[in-house]
Amino acid sequence: MRRTYAVAEAALREMARRRVVLAILLLLPLAFYLSRRGDHLGQSIRFVCLGLGWALSTAALFSGSAGRAIEPRLRLSGYSGRHLVGGRLLALWTIGLLLSTPYFLLVRFDQHDVRYGAIALIMALTVAVSAPFGLALSAILPRELEGTLVLLVVVGLQMMVDPADTAARALPYWFTREIGTYAIDHTDRGYLDRGLLHGVLAALVLTAVVTVAWRVRQGPRSHLEFVPLR
Repeated sequence: MRRTYAVAEAALREMARRRVVLAILLLLPLAFYLSRRGDHLGQSIRFVCLGLGWALSTAALFSGSAGRAIEPRLRLSGYSGRHLVGGRLLALWTIGLLLSTPYFLLVRFDQHDVRYGAIALIMALTVAVSAPFGLALSAILPRELEGTLVLLVVVGLQMMVDPADTAARALPYWFTREIGTYAIDHTDRGYLDRGLLHGVLAALVLTAVVTVAWRVRQGPRSHLEFVPLR
């Protein structure tokens, strides 16, 4: 775990140096929220969650791309894929929780007659899904521009596609609609259960994709043998 924490700390320090980027990421969900606040209560809450997802996925994309340069040296130092992937995920989840907290408080004090526990669950699942989603794109796509365009397409489809369509369930943030409906319209628990299942599965699948893509990208190192220190 010590090496995982070391990678997480390095990733957090790397992100902290990008103050302008962090400021943009912090304000992006607010723009999503305000765009629908006036006359669409449900959409404003759903949009702020999608804004959080887009912001954190973008941060994960750039974090994964920036880490490529030092990964070979860390591997030579004995760091495994579990340390590198786990450390970056830990750092991004930490950033996501810090980023989502003020927006949960915004909804808590700005909106009324909603299930606040369900709103907190949406944001927690959004953080859990967005970090591996961005890292998966950084591992699969060679350049940041392609990853950014894919993020734009996914979030755009998430906003435009009818959530009732079967195809919409293949999108990573479909759970925001289900749990959001439960929280805002006070529907039955079936919406909550479906959204929770979808969010957990999306986080697990995307984390597995990150791990597999990282191993494929690194390739075998049959000529290396790590000797433990005595």
